[in-house]
Parts: sequence; structure tokens; C-alpha cells
Amino acid sequence: MRKVNSTEKQQRIWHHGFLLTMLLLVCTCIFCTVHTAQAADEAKTPTELPGLTYDHSMELSYAEEFSVDYYNDGYALITIAEEGQFLVVPEGKEAPKGLSEDITVIKQPLNNIYLVATSAMDLFRAIDGIDNIRLSGTKESGWYIQEAKDAMESGKMIYAGKYNAPDYELILNEGCGLAIESTMIHHNPEVQEKLEQFGIPVMVERSSYESHPLGRTEWMKLYAVLLGKEDVAEKAFKEQTDKLDKVLASDDKDTGKTVAFFYINSTGAVNVRKSNDYVSNMIELAGGKYVPEDTGESDNALSTMNMQMEEFYAKAKDADYIIYNSTIDGELSTIDELLAKSNLLADFKAVKDGNVWCTGKNLFQETTGLGTMIEDIHTILTTEDDSLDELNYMHKLK
Repeated sequence: MRKVNSTEKQQRIWHHGFLLTMLLLVCTCIFCTVHTAQAADEAKTPTELPGLTYDHSMELSYAEEFSVDYYNDGYALITIAEEGQFLVVPEGKEAPKGLSEDITVIKQPLNNIYLVATSAMDLFRAIDGIDNIRLSGTKESGWYIQEAKDAMESGKMIYAGKYNAPDYELILNEGCGLAIESTMIHHNPEVQEKLEQFGIPVMVERSSYESHPLGRTEWMKLYAVLLGKEDVAEKAFKEQTDKLDKVLASDDKDTGKTVAFFYINSTGAVNVRKSNDYVSNMIELAGGKYVPEDTGESDNALSTMNMQMEEFYAKAKDADYIIYNSTIDGELSTIDELLAKSNLLADFKAVKDGNVWCTGKNLFQETTGLGTMIEDIHTILTTEDDSLDELNYMHKLK
């Protein structure tokens, strides 16, 4: 028998070790794949409700902060991330016996909603649901949605106090069946507790947490479940997705143009959107590139940040376009009004080239028009019409 030398021994040991390592890697991958698949299946598993049979789940294109599962006899279970679950009970039906106390019951019909989350008003408007809102957490002067202003002027909708100071007596007298709050309610948990003590279910709106712009718009489907208007919501939502699809299918979907979106606050600081904010994403979807690029993404829950004008100047002065955010600061009409806020802006490329636009104050309340807003931005970036000065959500400063 041939004697094996030390080199051959080392080679065999290395070879066996390599095979063992590869075997372990394969086993690990198989385990991870199976485990991931199981986790995904578990995530998709609908909640078991006593006495009800699961039928199907709502198909969502962009929204990630909510889901809807449908059950027999018209029951629907809404799940909102970090906010809990809500069982929508059809008119004439009762909540099933033995239902978990963690599931909030909402009974149809809903005709006296107390709406505090301003971003939801436009979503109700899109599904012809404003008549279902009796109580507003915003005064008439604070609405930029005409249908809401008209309803308050006519008395069909009445002011019932803001999120931290609701008029409990009025809300009870009006027979409120649901309060829709923004996440600001978490700063005043005692308000939510008191409403719930009075038997009024509280739903917290989280559309602003959607990363994709049309994820926000898709929340109209959630409110459509409450009113039984899913078909209306599907049609309205498709109008916005069609606009986005048209932009994405265009030959100039990537223009390479840079866009600064900001406003200047009362202290002279520049308020910009963070890089992962939905406004920044809209600019990217429209074929532009948002600047400044290095704005914080996950350092806190806020979607904006302030920077000193000198820093903003260094990072954004070469931007091809400026979109001034008027929703907080008020609308501008001229370049001179912009320069009055900071004379440093005169050195910006967009100002020199005459590529400065301003949003309308209705932009952030009109949640259903984000596909249209993307279309507006795309038009700005691609138009060769120098006379164009008015779009759906923006106007040009001269």
C-alpha cells in the first residue's frame, strides 16, 4: 500500500472540510428558505373570527400600512399597522360572540363620522363620502378642499374641536359612530380613552407613513370599506395609477434634472423633505432627482428637516428647478417675493434660468391627486413650452 505523504493528507483534510462547509451552507439555505416561506404564509394567514368564514383579501398595489380581509355575510376586518384591527359589521348584523377584545367593532351605516385627520378628507371626497362626515376637527377656514368648506358653510358638517380638545357633548349628541384621528392623538392618549369610554370607536390614520406616494392615495380603499363603496374607490384610484403609468412609460421618464423642494420658515431656516419622503419619491418617479441628497432618512419619524440657508445654498444652488412649498408658508406670486425671503436665492441656477414653481396651499390636503402631482412635475421637467405657467398643483413664479 502506497504511503500517503503529509501534503496529500492536508489536501484530503481541506477537501473534506470544504465539502462539509458546502453541505452546511446548502442545509442553511434550505432551512432559511423554508423558514422564510413559512413566515410569509403565516403573515398571509387571515385572522380567525368566531362564527365567520374567511372569503378573500383586498388586493393592494402600493399601500403597506393596512390590509383588509373579507368574511362571509359582508363582514370585513381592517388591520392598520401599529394601530390594531377593526371589524366592520354590516347593517342589521351583530358582532360575533367571543370576538377578541383587541378587535374594535365598527357598525354600519356610518353617517356621523368625526374626522380629525385632515389627509383623509380628500379620500372621502374621492369616494363621494363627505356626506358621511358630520363632525370636523378642522374649522371651515382651515380647509382647502372645496366640498369640505361648502359642507361646513351649509351646516351639513360642523366643527367639533381639534384632536386634543374635542367637544365631547356635541360628539355624543350627534350620535358619532367613528372618530378618525391622525397619529397626533398619541400625544393625548386620554382623549382616545375618553372617546372609547363613550362607546365611540377610534381609528388612527397612517396614510402619511406610506413610502410610495400612491400608497397614500390607496387609503381611499380603506375608507371605501367603511362606506361600502369599494367599486367607487377602485375607479378613482385607477385614474391616479394610470397617470403614473403614463409617466413611467414615457421616453423621457429619466430626465436627469435636479429639483429642490423647500420653504423658508420664520427663523430663516430652510425646511426640506428627507430623502425617503414621499415628495422626494414623487420627484424621482416624475423623472427628476431630488436635492439635497444627503438629508436624514431614519434618524427620527419626521419627514422634513431644517438646515441653515448657507448649508442649503452649498447643496442646492445648482438645482435645475425649484418648487417652493407654500402649504405652510403661504403662496408666492413672483420671484421678488421669493428673493425677499433670502437674497442668496438670486444665485441659484433655477432662479437665473426662470425655472421656479410654487405649490398651491391645497397640495397636502388633496391626497387623491398625487398621481396628478407626479404628472405635473414630469411636465415641468420635460416641457419646451416657455409660456406654460399654470398646472394642477403648481404655478410658475415670474
